[in-house]
Formats: sequence, structure tokens, C-alpha cells
Amino acid sequence: MSEQISDSNPVLAKCQAGISAWQQAFNSQDAAGCAAQYAEDTVMEARPFGIFKGREAIQAFWQNIIDQGFKDVNYTNVTWEPKGDDGYILTSSWTMNKAFGVVHREHWQIQADGLARLVSDDFEVQGER
Repeated sequence: MSEQISDSNPVLAKCQAGISAWQQAFNSQDAAGCAAQYAEDTVMEARPFGIFKGREAIQAFWQNIIDQGFKDVNYTNVTWEPKGDDGYILTSSWTMNKAFGVVHREHWQIQADGLARLVSDDFEVQGER
């Protein structure tokens, strides 16, 4: 991600660290690492593919995407909006080697272990490259 990690806001910094860890896992072709950034009962809407519930289904989705040769995700036009005292909503545009789209709404929230994870994810593939 191009944005600097926030030093002055620990909740935002943890959320930014979460998306950075997801991006690193994806770009390393590590579907389990991607799934680890989601809370256990997260619902992910991946337009136009469908809705995936729970970490296991989300990991299978990302493994399928990786197996098809998708890689090198990058985020632009990233915005972070506070959500309660323990989370942020991320919106952005994204590109990969073979596709591009938008993140409509990712809710990153601090979990019991102190790490931020996705508690909901809504993104869209808008085209192929």
C-alpha cells in the first residue's frame, strides 16, 4: 500500500497493518495467509462471484483466484473511515496482473488478540487486464 502506517492512531495503524498483511500474503500466493486476515465468521461479498461465509470458504475462494494466476495486487485511492472505537472502513480501487476493480467496503476491526481483521468485505471485479 502506498499510504504510510499511522503512528498517531493505534487502531488505524493496526487496521493498516492488517491490509498490508493481506496484500503481502496474496502477492506471495498464500491463500491461508489471506484467510488469516479475516475474522472466523466474516461474510465476504466478491462481486460477481458470490458471497462466501467463514474463513474456510474465504480461503478456498482466494486459493482458486491464486490458482488461476492472479497476483500482484495494488491499492490506490485508499480511504479510511472510523467505525466505532475499534475499527475502520476501507474503500479503494485495486489492480492485479489480470483484473481491476474496487473495494466497496472492508470493515477492519480489532479482535480479542489485539490484531485487526476483516469482519466484513465487499469488493468487485470490474474488468480484466
